[in-house]
Amino acid sequence: MALIPIYHVVAASRQVDVSAGDIKMGMIVSLNSDGEVVKQDVTNAFPYGIAGDTKANDASSMPGVTGSWQNRASDYFDETKASGKMTVYHSGGQFYTDQYVTAAIGTTVGVLLYSADGLLRNTDTQTSGIVARLLAAPGMVMSGVPGTDISGDIAMGSEAGVNDNQYIEIKLLV
Repeated sequence: MALIPIYHVVAASRQVDVSAGDIKMGMIVSLNSDGEVVKQDVTNAFPYGIAGDTKANDASSMPGVTGSWQNRASDYFDETKASGKMTVYHSGGQFYTDQYVTAAIGTTVGVLLYSADGLLRNTDTQTSGIVARLLAAPGMVMSGVPGTDISGDIAMGSEAGVNDNQYIEIKLLV
């Protein structure tokens, strides 16, 4: 899970474009011309919301897991396979996500964020429009489970190989 909802306004259930590539939880998504969920990109530039499920065929995007771990054995990493639908959060909310471009996020709290190929960044390279506002610079998210790793807590972890356990906190504006 590359998305940790703190608060959300709307959790819509939308049909997913089965021919679309991987969409990882926490990525910014758009709607195609048929009204199906796809990863935001140049072709589908207008953001609809943030993905609440993962549609992938090669790896889970849950925090702290390795690529060989399967969260849904029967669906092979595709949380949308059974229903053909994906949860999409929109109309506001507050989230932690590791789905951002590390070199293009910065640490300035309050900066506006945009999307390019489904990933958050601080420049509007695909004219996607404003997607979110940065509330906290990249950092670890604590799981709340008592332990000994960091200040008495265990770090949540992130998708294997993505932003090295560094999440940003955002206020969703779409």
